[in-house]
Amino acid sequence: MSTTAVTLVGGPTALLEWAGLRIVTDPTFDPPQTYSEPGSTTLVKTTGPALSRGELGPVDLVLLSHHGHRDNLDWEGLELLATGVSTLSTTEAANDLFGGSIVGFDDWETQEVGRSTITIVPALHGPPGSERRVGPVVGFVLESPGEPTVYVSGDNASLPLVEQIAERFPDIEIALLFAGAARVPGIDAPLTLTSEDAAVASATLGAARVVVLHTDGWEHFSETREEVEAAFATSTSYVPTPLGERVDLS
Repeated sequence: MSTTAVTLVGGPTALLEWAGLRIVTDPTFDPPQTYSEPGSTTLVKTTGPALSRGELGPVDLVLLSHHGHRDNLDWEGLELLATGVSTLSTTEAANDLFGGSIVGFDDWETQEVGRSTITIVPALHGPPGSERRVGPVVGFVLESPGEPTVYVSGDNASLPLVEQIAERFPDIEIALLFAGAARVPGIDAPLTLTSEDAAVASATLGAARVVVLHTDGWEHFSETREEVEAAFATSTSYVPTPLGERVDLS
């Protein structure tokens, strides 16, 4: 078994070292700024990344839950994809983005990466019915012989979908959950897990170690890491992950 470790970069972005791979989730490396594009909600980034793209080091794989929102794929993130790094995402992302290194999937499809298998799992970026506005989103389950099974939620707000994933993968040992209860005008519900929902998702999955992302650095995240820590106050699975510090999950 190789060492499994995570370094939280900020927002939804983390460097996951697992099964000999260096994996980046939803790459966002821009400095603080405002993103305002025609037809899109204005998003304000308040904090830069704990590691710059240049400081990140080699990357073997990107897990991109979706591509249409700058808080999940920003300009520097696009530059990372432009280097040709293998990227797994939605079919819409594969159609819209450049390069043959971006492969899109439907729910429950799998991709072999060396000796590892990555299953693309469903996610819902908001309440039921919001799909037309927010677009498709996916999560990922990572499996490899002799390695812990890992779930990366992506921007999922649905606990019923977490239940489905837990039923299909009863041996998930590590969960990376996107929380922060993101909110935008026009949708009267959180677009990602609330802190309490993240705690429920953790219990549903039965994961021994839980890392929570997507709580810092953006104005539309309505709940902070402090609220996550309060929700997990009695949990033995929650793993504190200070920004920019490599945390061993083995």
